[in-house]
Formats: sequence, structure tokens, C-alpha cells
Amino acid sequence: MVLWVLMISFALMLATGTPIGVALSLSSAVVFYALLDTPLVVVVQRMFTSVDSFSFMAVPFFMLAGAFMSEGGVTKRIVDFSMSLVGALAGGLALVVAVAGMFFAALSGSSAATTAAIGASMIDEMERRGYPRSFAAAVVASAGTVGIVIPPSVTMVVYGSIAGTSIADLFMGGFAPGILMGTSMCLVSWYICKNKGLMGEGSFSLKNVAKSFVECFWALMMPVIILGGIYSGIFTPTESAAVAAVYGAFVGLFIYRELKFRDIPKVLVSAALATTMIMFVVGGANVFGWILTKAQVPHHLAALFTQMTDSPLVFMMLVNVLLLVIGTLVNASAAVVIVTPILLPVAIALGIDPLFFGVLMVVNLAIGCITPPVGLDLFVVSSITGISIDAVTKKILPYLAILIVDLIILTYFPGIITFLPNLMR
Repeated sequence: MVLWVLMISFALMLATGTPIGVALSLSSAVVFYALLDTPLVVVVQRMFTSVDSFSFMAVPFFMLAGAFMSEGGVTKRIVDFSMSLVGALAGGLALVVAVAGMFFAALSGSSAATTAAIGASMIDEMERRGYPRSFAAAVVASAGTVGIVIPPSVTMVVYGSIAGTSIADLFMGGFAPGILMGTSMCLVSWYICKNKGLMGEGSFSLKNVAKSFVECFWALMMPVIILGGIYSGIFTPTESAAVAAVYGAFVGLFIYRELKFRDIPKVLVSAALATTMIMFVVGGANVFGWILTKAQVPHHLAALFTQMTDSPLVFMMLVNVLLLVIGTLVNASAAVVIVTPILLPVAIALGIDPLFFGVLMVVNLAIGCITPPVGLDLFVVSSITGISIDAVTKKILPYLAILIVDLIILTYFPGIITFLPNLMR
């Protein structure tokens, strides 16, 4: 009864357009009030305690670092550097978007932030150069998916905090999948644009690459500082986030000089709002997941999986299907909070590395960022372009297909994910 009321109330709220964090919290509150005879203040208490963690302090700092770098002129320099690398190829601007998405992902930690930053500077430019606006929107939304895969990743911070897995190892594990996804999307864009006769911009020049790299150098140093500091033992992942925020402000104010002191309040508010949204979703998902646990859903689901198979590979394929469906309905961070306590114990019992499981889960949920009806990146590009989500979705199907192929490759070859973390240990 508890499970039915919870799921039906949650589905009804999603169907009426209720924000995901509110839907998770209110559906939980309905169960607490109507069936569990528990004071509603417990909902708020559990939401607060679920995010009252040292590890979660990394989230606002990574969001702030990304906001400082974006406001400080980093996006333009990343786009220029990407243009020097792949702009001369067929579909040059579409390839630039994918490459720039990978670079910006290493600064923002968020798919929505990556999509918004690249989209604001590239969609209009692509349309001026003859690219259909809906196609440009689809390319940008797809490029944003790597925002939560390539480190630093807010979603990986959430998983690591819940699963007790090293966040530093998760960050290293995200590099190869993120690059695989970005490269695959470049190939799709090249194929589509070549067939449409959309040619490149200018010609390749090592001189231009070197010049744009020098301009972009200080921005590209951020992930080096973050991961270098973590693995050298200078600071923890949470402390690295604070260092990244200070570094982002320094680069924007004193090196690129496009961030002004008068802009700082606006940047702080922007980062605070983004952090609040994430934390509210995580808090609501924690209460939602606690009710699922009380209803013994993890126990029943574990029994179901073990009855179906004892093969780790088959289990991961089933998990992929489940997460792809969940990713179409629930925000990535919320899905991690709900699903991890349910599926991770089964994965460990089957001998699956929690690091591999976590990174693959994030890749799954990244695909959900461009899958209706709750694909966050689709809403971002729709708000930027004014194009309906339906129109963007039609153009995004080839990118969805290649990302699912990437997911299958990663599932069959876990070493792609675990190689770098194992090398750094």
C-alpha cells in the first residue's frame, strides 16, 4: 500500500509539471502523513540530515567555480581552442560544440551548466552559418551530457558520498567514458553534416592551435589543479572544490579580466540557486528512498535480480535498461540517491566493482539528460532557442543511439573505466 501511494502520487505530480524536487518531497510527505502516522517535520529533518555532510560541501564550491569561469570569459576561449582543433572538418561548428562540451565539462561539473554555456555562444552562430536551428540545439544538448561524466562531476560527488566510494577514483574513472562519448558525438556530427553539405570553417593550422591554447591555458589548468591536488594528497575532493572556486575567481578577475568585482554578487547568487536546486532534489530523493527501503523494495528487487541471473554482465545489462528508463523520469542526482542503496549491494554481491558501477550509473543517467520527458538539457536548449522539446528530440535521436552504443561498450569492457583509477593507486 505504501509503495503504491508513493509511486502514484509521485507520477501524478510529474505529469502535472511539478518540479522533481518538490514531487519527491511532497509524495513522501503524503505517505508520511496518510499511512505512516509520522509528523511531517520528519520529512524536513531527513532532508536536512541527508545533505549535512562534508563531502556534499564540494557541490556548492564546484558550482561556484564553474560560474566564475563561465562569467570570466572562459567559454569563448574554450570555443576558440576547439575551433582551432576541429573547425576545418566537415560540420566544423557541430564538432566544435562537442569538443568544447568536453573541455567545459572539466570546469562545470554539471550537464545543464555545460549546455547553457556552450548553447548561449554557439547556437546563434551555427544558425548564421547555415545549420538548422533545431539541429544546432540538438548538438548542444548532446554535448552537455558529458558535463556529469568528465570530472569534476557533481553527480559523482553524490554517488561517492552515498556509496562510500572514493570521489577521487570516481573522477579518474569518468575521463575515458567522457572522452568516448564526446568523440562518438563528433563522429555522428561529422557524418550528418557531410551528408548535408555543411563544410568546415577555414583551414587547420598548428599556429592557430598554439595561439588559442595559450589563451585557454589558465582555464585548462583547473582540472589539473583539482586532480593533481587530490592525488598528491595536498587536499581532499571537498577542499579541491574550494580551491577551484578561488582559482576560478582569480583567473576571471586578474588574468582574463572579464569578471568584474561588481559581477561577483550575481555569480554568487547564480551558484547558490543552482546548488539549492541540487540539494533540494537530493534531500527529497533521500526521503523518497528511505520510504522505498521501509517498504522493502531493495530486498524484493535484489531477490528478483538474483532469481533472474547470477551473471555480473547480465545483471549490468538489466541495470542499464532500468537506469535508462529511470533517467527519462528523474533528475540524475535524485536517481543516484534513490537507486544506489537498492542496487549497489546486489552489484557488490555479484563481485562488481563499486567504482565501475558508479561511473556506469552516471553515464546511464547522463543519457537521461537528453531523453524526454524530464531530460534537463532539452529544457535548457528549448529555453535558449524557443524551439519545442519535440522538435529538438527528433534531431537528437542519432546522438541518443551512439550514446547507448557507448554504454554497451563500457559495460562489456569495464577496464575502460577502471584503468586510470587503478593506475593512480
